[in-house]
Amino acid sequence: MILRPVQDTAADAEVVQSLARAAFASLPDTPGATEPPPASVYQAARTRHLARTDPQGCWLAELDGEPVGAVLALRREGVWVLALLVVLPRAQGKGVGRLLLDRALAHGSGCLRGMLCSSPSPAAVRRYRLAGFTMYPVMRLTGRVDRSGLVDPGDIPVHPGNAAHQHLLDSVDRRLRGSAHGPDHGLLRAHCEELLIADSLAGSGYCYRDGGEVKLLAATSKRIATRLLREALARVPEGTQARVEALTAEQEWALDVGLEVGLTVESCGFLGLRGMRPPAPYVPNGGLL
Repeated sequence: MILRPVQDTAADAEVVQSLARAAFASLPDTPGATEPPPASVYQAARTRHLARTDPQGCWLAELDGEPVGAVLALRREGVWVLALLVVLPRAQGKGVGRLLLDRALAHGSGCLRGMLCSSPSPAAVRRYRLAGFTMYPVMRLTGRVDRSGLVDPGDIPVHPGNAAHQHLLDSVDRRLRGSAHGPDHGLLRAHCEELLIADSLAGSGYCYRDGGEVKLLAATSKRIATRLLREALARVPEGTQARVEALTAEQEWALDVGLEVGLTVESCGFLGLRGMRPPAPYVPNGGLL
C-alpha cells in the first residue's frame, strides 16, 4: 500500500469525493446515520483548499494502483482538525484507516487541541477514542421552518458580512475554540449563500447559511447566537428543508430555537474533542469544525 499527498487538482478532488460517497453509503442504515455527502462544487473546492493550505494533512491510500482511502486534516493556530477520513468497504479491516489517521495526526504535532466529527460507526468511534478524543453525542435539527414560531428579534441588529469582517470572525473563533479559522473563512464566503454578522454592546457573532443549511455559527453569548440562528432560519427559502448539524448538549439554545420553529431532532453521531470542552455557543462545520 502506498500513501501519497492529495494534489490540488480537479482529478484528486473527484477521487476524494468518490471515496467518501462509497464509504458513507456502506454504513449501516440506522436512525441518525450520517448521510453520504453529495457531489458538490463546495466539497471539491474544500479538498483543493486543504491540499493547498495543509498538504501534510491530506493523503490518499492506494492499493495495487487504486485509491482505497483518503484523509483530510488541517491545523489552525493551536487546533488540529480532522475534516475527513474514509476507507472503501473492501479495504476496511486492513489497517488503511489507522495508517491514514496516523499520518494526519502527525500533521497536528504540537497542537494542544483537536476536533473532529464522527459517524455513529462503532469502528470509527473506537478509532477516535483510541487516539485520545472524548466523544460527545450530537443531534441534528431538520424540517420546514414554521415562521409563526419566529419570535420578535429584539434590539440586536444582524447584517450581511464580507471579507472586511475577518478580524471579527477570527476574534470570535479564538474566544470559543482557541484558534481562528483563518483562510477557511474565504472558502466559506465563496461557497455559502450569505454570511450574517451581529456586533453590538451585547457581544459579537457570525453565521454562514447556504440554502437551508447553517454551515457554521459562533457567538460570544447565547443571546447573540440565538438571534443569529433565528435570523438564519427566517431566511431559509419557503419550501426548503432547514438543517442544523452537530449540536451537543451544550447547545440547548439552538435546540430551543429549532423546536420553536417546528424542526425535528434526531441523533447523528459524535463530536470528538481532545484537550478542550465543546465550544459554546457554537454550531461547528463538520468539514472544517
